[in-house]
Amino acid sequence: MFTQLLNWRTLLATIAIAIVTGTIFYSQYLSKKIAAEERNKVNVWVQSLKTRAATNEQSALNLTNIIAEDNTTIPIIATDENDKPLGEFLNLDSEKIKTDSNYLKQKVREFKSEHDPILVEVSDSPKIVNKYYYGSSLLLEQVRYYPIVQLFIVALFIIVTLITISIRNKSTQNQVWAGMAKETAHQLGTPLSSLQGWVEMLKGTPGNEKIASEMEKDVDRLKLVSDRFGKIGSIPKLEETDVVVQIVNMVTYIKRRAPHKISFNIYTPEEKIALAMINCPLFDWVIENLLKNALDAMDGKGNIDIKIKNEKTEVIIDVKDSGKGISKQNIVRVFKPGFTTKKRGWGLGLSLSKRIINQYHNGDLSVKNSELGKGTTFRIVLNKNNTIA
Repeated sequence: MFTQLLNWRTLLATIAIAIVTGTIFYSQYLSKKIAAEERNKVNVWVQSLKTRAATNEQSALNLTNIIAEDNTTIPIIATDENDKPLGEFLNLDSEKIKTDSNYLKQKVREFKSEHDPILVEVSDSPKIVNKYYYGSSLLLEQVRYYPIVQLFIVALFIIVTLITISIRNKSTQNQVWAGMAKETAHQLGTPLSSLQGWVEMLKGTPGNEKIASEMEKDVDRLKLVSDRFGKIGSIPKLEETDVVVQIVNMVTYIKRRAPHKISFNIYTPEEKIALAMINCPLFDWVIENLLKNALDAMDGKGNIDIKIKNEKTEVIIDVKDSGKGISKQNIVRVFKPGFTTKKRGWGLGLSLSKRIINQYHNGDLSVKNSELGKGTTFRIVLNKNNTIA
């Protein structure tokens, strides 16, 4: 799936580069062509002025007017050889010329940076040369900026496409995940039923009572695991539950299976109760994953502190261990499926826990803080008035 997404990105990037590159070359070709035509128009108008000045004939004046009327887009300013405006211009703002004495000078500097002037010798003795500066038309500016606009549109298209692909892939992953979980629960059902039958037979056999009792606990545990997997992919039913009781029960269960040098401490609210809307089997699964994760980080000794805060609208649970800690570069990856620093394991526990809290309980599971060699604190936030849409 990752390779497929990478191929899509490469293909889209290649198409985008090809489109933009082709557009840039073509727009440059067009801009050069338009610029040459505009310079030719300016040159024709300037030559008509020169002819009119030399002959003073009405036909020359009419030709100049016709050429000027044909050019409605190219701004032109006439200056002396020292770039001083002579008051002869075309396609400029007349009102600004009247109100702003520096307007023509500013335009001369602007046009000078865009194009070389057209020089016209108006007198041989003494030699007088006028300069005609001109700017780019709106059409030429649009052609020059067109590749930038197109690049923005292509980039937007690629971003939208990649987001769509990402959403589709996540949806597919969720469906596969839910399907595997339900199939696991279904496959566990048959052997569990058989085990329950064998346990009942052992109970009825004198001398096997203790064995049957311990086996029954393991069978109940397997039933709980099966029930948890069966709820993945379905909308779980949330009920108002005392979170303190759930956590105490889970700590008691984990404590019996933890090394003796591990100390568990639970800090409860003053009222000793914290009600929140949860699904008990799934919530227990999250607490179990966090506690087991803490145990794995401590190498057989240390402290696990669970602090429960009963706020006005939410319940906050901090699970802190005194283990190895998580490096900064790994903090952003701990909830990603498949990520693990352990030699054994699938790297699904924290990812699944975050999914349960964030999606099924509309809460939040995050790394509150972590420091290498000092430990990690995971934080769960549960809304008290929580409903699933």
